Amino acid sequence: MNTEKIAARRLSLEEVMKLGVKDRVFVSADTAELKLPDCYVPAFLTESGEDFKGGSITARTIFKEEVSCLPDSEDEAGIYLADESGSVTIEVLQSAGVVLDLTLFVPGADKGSLTALYAAARQAFGADIVQIWRQGLKEVPDVKVDIFEEQIPRGRKGGGSPMRDRRAIDTYPTRAEFIEFPAGRKLVVEVHKPAVDDTPTI
Repeated sequence: MNTEKIAARRLSLEEVMKLGVKDRVFVSADTAELKLPDCYVPAFLTESGEDFKGGSITARTIFKEEVSCLPDSEDEAGIYLADESGSVTIEVLQSAGVVLDLTLFVPGADKGSLTALYAAARQAFGADIVQIWRQGLKEVPDVKVDIFEEQIPRGRKGGGSPMRDRRAIDTYPTRAEFIEFPAGRKLVVEVHKPAVDDTPTI
């Protein structure tokens, strides 16, 4: 396990309430899935400290996990801030790398092309480093689609055409499930229609 010792100080609730969502803090790395007592991870508050309305403070770690705690509770690990003149030294868990969870479209893919793809990744990063944890392969139809973000209509129907923005043009709506929309917006997938310019030319 790769860790780094850093000088830090524990923050009181009043100090946490002065932090914003861009301030880097350290929270306990101990979770239900992975028991790491006395170890911390870099994190950011999920909402500004000034918006705290009681209950527990929630922070999102760089490993995309959400941790809740009461800063002033002696029974909890608390929230720390890096400080060279800090009174304590904490063990901070380091990142080992990233796990890529992505969709690759390989035209006319066969076993040989996939083997070449994995071989190139292992050559770039090391044969013992790149591991295939999960492989989901499926054939996709030869069709191009437009992915739109459209405003959900309110009130009575027929009140004008909905406002929409194109998000992507894809060979298959594989990316649609990864696109997140704000409240009041929805996903629309349509068969791609190339834009036709009817402007007469000289």
